[in-house]
Amino acid sequence: MNHHTTDVVIIGAGPVGLFAVFECGMMKLKVHVIDALPEVGGQCTALYPEKPIYDIPAHPKILAGTLIENLKEQAAPFSPTYHLNQQVTHVEKIPNGWEVKTTAGTAIKAKAIIIAAGVGAFGPHRPPLDGIESYENKSVFYFVKNQEQFRGKRVVIAGGGDSAVDWALNLFPIAERVIVVHRRSKFRAAPENVGKLEELAAAGKIDMEIPYQLHGLKGKEGILEEIHLQDMEGAVKAVKADALLAFFGLSMNLGPITEWGLNLDKSHILIDPAGCETSVPGIFAIGDVATYPHKQKLILIGFAEAAQAAHKIRSLVYPGEVFHFQYSTSQGLPGSSS
Repeated sequence: MNHHTTDVVIIGAGPVGLFAVFECGMMKLKVHVIDALPEVGGQCTALYPEKPIYDIPAHPKILAGTLIENLKEQAAPFSPTYHLNQQVTHVEKIPNGWEVKTTAGTAIKAKAIIIAAGVGAFGPHRPPLDGIESYENKSVFYFVKNQEQFRGKRVVIAGGGDSAVDWALNLFPIAERVIVVHRRSKFRAAPENVGKLEELAAAGKIDMEIPYQLHGLKGKEGILEEIHLQDMEGAVKAVKADALLAFFGLSMNLGPITEWGLNLDKSHILIDPAGCETSVPGIFAIGDVATYPHKQKLILIGFAEAAQAAHKIRSLVYPGEVFHFQYSTSQGLPGSSS
């Protein structure tokens, strides 16, 4: 085993986990970060680095990949240690804290644990179409990493959530044609964006195939030629297509976290929102993996929870020490002259 000792172990290196590094640093807490992916950023890096995000304060629009780069830069002054491409397998209570072990043979002793695991291990819900596997990553995609690959192509987007609507709006300026397929007229997406989509459809700039659902694929050697759609009465029609983007959500799996004795609500961890502590003292949860009454799944909520958890954890690491909170504008970064 590779043994380490630190103040806090953060499980998950997505945007909320990265901001927790900063908040812990401001509390003068040393941090190690563990993530199952080979690079930091979570879904923002792995699934949609080129997707714009509109609800980050002071950023009217920012690409997910750029947000991650900024968060890495913000965390860098506190010299976090990253343990990537490995998953936590065991969490054991020890005197004065916890020991965390991973699949890569890493063992870390810490005073507290922050779980910022997002949706846990994730994968796409694949539509039940015969032979779809042969098209995947060639002309059928569940995520968009490089929107330029769709320039000048006929792109069918299936789904009714934010991802489907957002990518329809982002791709229509560069694709030859965007065709949105949904089984009902109502979308589960931001109303403003749905309005923009409907305006483009009314102007003839985007095709809306509603109410239809995917029925079959036609092509050669993984390259699509047509997508067959079926309406609610069973009638089938063919649509010419070069690519299919299927956005039917992610399957969520918390993995070993479910065995750590935490109070769970389905696939989420119940916390006290005042300090983001779980039912097990010393273990905290923030971001999409955490839940409590009226919780909103927004990155900015996760950022706030990171601050709450860091302040609570400081009292565990420095018991009895009086702490006078100061704003970053007053104190600068700990250890710096700014």
